[in-house]
Amino acid sequence: MIYVFDTPDRFVAGTVGEPGERAFFLQARQATRIVTVALEKTQVYVLADRLSDLLDQIEQDEDIDTNHYGPADLEPLDNPIQDEFTVGALSLGWNPDKLQVIIEAHALTEGDSDVPEIEDDTMLGPDVLRIRLAPHHARAFATRALAVVAAGRPPCPLCEQPLDSRGHICPRANGYRRRG
Repeated sequence: MIYVFDTPDRFVAGTVGEPGERAFFLQARQATRIVTVALEKTQVYVLADRLSDLLDQIEQDEDIDTNHYGPADLEPLDNPIQDEFTVGALSLGWNPDKLQVIIEAHALTEGDSDVPEIEDDTMLGPDVLRIRLAPHHARAFATRALAVVAAGRPPCPLCEQPLDSRGHICPRANGYRRRG
């Protein structure tokens, strides 16, 4: 399956669950059509970070302002939250002719060789969610995604590993349990 959203009404990263036990999702909505895919926290962070870098480069090279995106989308994910697949690989691209950022989330597969090139619609590859966004919408997505990742458990002041309500065994405290 190839799920394509050309300038969707909404494209966000979001979570379900309590910090420390959250499940992460990407969700696209166009009118009543909603597609949700599951992924790891680190994938959300890397996507948002690399997307921010790409947008900074676009601003520099193309002289396009990507920072004026209106009010932040602070709403939760749309229901029902039923993931179509789990993301194995992410791709980013820039279409200078249409002035669009392209984000692709490819389904988890046995090997990386199964991931097609960006915007390649081969039917032999994994399922893919393809999103095309204006640069300012891509910046809004990246800003929210970084905030979602940062909203987890606070870091330990000594080792920076996540704290939970039970504390953690801190390597910087010689294995003593630190309380948050």
